[in-house]
Amino acid sequence: MLTVNLLRTAPEAVKAKLLKKHFKQVELVDAIISLDNNRKKLQARFDETQTKVNAASKEIGMLMGKGDKEAGEGLKVKVAGWKQELEPLKAQMEQVEQQLNDTLVLLPNLPADAVPEGKTPEENEVVRSGGIMPQLPANPAPHWDLAKQYKLIDFELGNKITGSGFPVYIGKGAKLQRSLIQYFLDFNTAAGYTEYLPPYMVNSASAFGTGQLPDKEGQMYHATADDLYLIPTAEVPVTNVYRDVIVKEEDFPIKMTAYSPCFRREAGSYGKDVRGLNRLHQFEKVEIIQIVHPDKSYEVLDEMVAHVEKLLISLHLPYRILRLCGGDMGFASAITYDFEVYSAAQERWLEVSSVSNFESFQTNRLKCRFKGADGKTQLAHSLNGSSLALPRIMACLLENNQTETGIQLPQVLHRYFGGGEV
Repeated sequence: MLTVNLLRTAPEAVKAKLLKKHFKQVELVDAIISLDNNRKKLQARFDETQTKVNAASKEIGMLMGKGDKEAGEGLKVKVAGWKQELEPLKAQMEQVEQQLNDTLVLLPNLPADAVPEGKTPEENEVVRSGGIMPQLPANPAPHWDLAKQYKLIDFELGNKITGSGFPVYIGKGAKLQRSLIQYFLDFNTAAGYTEYLPPYMVNSASAFGTGQLPDKEGQMYHATADDLYLIPTAEVPVTNVYRDVIVKEEDFPIKMTAYSPCFRREAGSYGKDVRGLNRLHQFEKVEIIQIVHPDKSYEVLDEMVAHVEKLLISLHLPYRILRLCGGDMGFASAITYDFEVYSAAQERWLEVSSVSNFESFQTNRLKCRFKGADGKTQLAHSLNGSSLALPRIMACLLENNQTETGIQLPQVLHRYFGGGEV
């Protein structure tokens, strides 16, 4: 969440950055400043009236003590009138404060200077690429055919049990999925991340804290009877570990990793681009999160991008890293790098990770702060990334490593899978 102080200090600069993100309601900046002006006026009137009440109350005591009952009683009448003014003033202040907060949360995070101009995914900037394109046999099969051939994933069974977008992993398919999860967690913890196993449902305060509410309410599954949300990513519960916490500066950087199933309604998703594992309503993902000192967040961003890149290199998958343009970025992000791997059988790039710096946007909502060397309380910065999302990694591993006799797995997975071939 942006701060009112930022909007007041540089309203035109804020509007320019919102336009870079192709946010259409830049007039909300002026509306927020107007509401804040109104709030300040009401607060001044309230404080002035309260000061008169406090001063008069002391004076009444003095008058009564001196035996001047008539003057004391007269002043009591005035005090009663001032007190009657306080209640409606307080109600107006609360109403304006609520309007101010409700409007403020509609503004997305501002894009960093390094974010390229653009509106669509085609305008994202390719930062670098790596890996070697696989040499596949003639007429390579897509992963949904390979999954059926080797009895790894049953999409029809998932459709029967729940609906489309809920696959059932079977036998070696389930084992490969589990092997990937364990490898990703081990890779992250070896880099200093502490593993968490969080709840898979969160309350509305947690969903608000990381920016899912109100922006993505329609994309989350909502258990209405309990007012709980199924998590779209482990980022939500794990980042909320530090909601309403004042962190010790010496504890930075705070590095966390977690596996979780993820639930997304993906409303409006259909067609060939969402076939098989390409887009699901339930999938598995391993996440990395860092809470850091503001001065270090862009250094940490580079570190996290390099970490995910090393993970993809170890899987021998061809990849590319994109710096997202303003119009293709998420609501809460200041800058995002997407990782895509090449699906050789589908002949297309598939996103498998997003690494983002949220700066103080999430921590302002979360009230995640620290005391600096000067003793002042400041907002920390938060970052997160997929390390990695499972479905499209699984799809590309199956497609890119297919042979006439089976699926050859990368060396790093052999000890987890108990062999090198499906």
